Amino acid sequence: MVKKLLIPALVLWAACIAAVPYSISQPESSGQKQKVRTVSIPISIFTKQELKEGQMSEFVQADRLIVREDREEQAILSIRSVTDAPLSLAVLIQEDLVSNFNLQLRDLAKFIRELPRGSRVMVAYMRGGNLQVRQRFTDDLEAAASSFRIVSSTANSAPRSPYDSVIDALDRFDALPAGRRAILMVSDGLDASQGISGSTPGLSVDLDRAILRAQRRSVAVFSIYTPASLTENGNSSLVLNGQGSLMKLSEETGGRAFFQGSLSPVSFLPFFRELRILLNRQFLLSYLSTHMKKGYHRVEVVSTNPEVKIEHPKGYYYR
Repeated sequence: MVKKLLIPALVLWAACIAAVPYSISQPESSGQKQKVRTVSIPISIFTKQELKEGQMSEFVQADRLIVREDREEQAILSIRSVTDAPLSLAVLIQEDLVSNFNLQLRDLAKFIRELPRGSRVMVAYMRGGNLQVRQRFTDDLEAAASSFRIVSSTANSAPRSPYDSVIDALDRFDALPAGRRAILMVSDGLDASQGISGSTPGLSVDLDRAILRAQRRSVAVFSIYTPASLTENGNSSLVLNGQGSLMKLSEETGGRAFFQGSLSPVSFLPFFRELRILLNRQFLLSYLSTHMKKGYHRVEVVSTNPEVKIEHPKGYYYR
């Protein structure tokens, strides 16, 4: 284990391990062999001061990293950095967002153009019951940035559930090589497919499915709340349900949800400054899991440096 971890000058602990879990055996003290498997998850490492100031220092001392699965410490194999594992980012935009979202398109395109070289980007719109792809995954950042269009802002173009589209987008990562993966979702987060009374974060089946699939594919979901046809009137219950759903999705997958109260953000620029830090400090961590039982496993990643904050998926489903 590395005692001190300097980022971005990061030293790998072992050879890079593929993100697909597999089983190997390790000797135990009793002489029996213990089955283990490799798990890879995205993590973002930064200091709270960096997010507050919106600027990254050249290095951050993470000291010793500790991974626990189901409260038991696991052996870390490797960490792959921005250079070792280029980013694949899917940008999903809800079609019925309020019309002033269109004022953010120039800054959104600029954010895409400024991603690190080698990044792959997909641009798609969540419309009706379908994910309308404008640009498939490409490393041509100019082509991706040029594919944005204005939203129609009409209620009849609203998705059945925004999380249906997230699930569709997650499937499209399967054709990509292993690496860092993320979704940037601009939505009001409201799933009204089961009626208004069923739109709370705890009742959305599609939301739970999206979380499990994102965790299984090691995709961190970042989200920006913007009102849409059902939330533009400021109904506090609907706004809270939508924002709570986005927060649950982002926190459970290792991303972050961005809000500006219940209103449409005046500018996305503060969000992009913070998101740039999170993505530039995102790594793909691989560790050996000693838990072979099928089902859900909770994950915790911490640093011995109390100034360092680590965002990561809260768990994953193994089957």
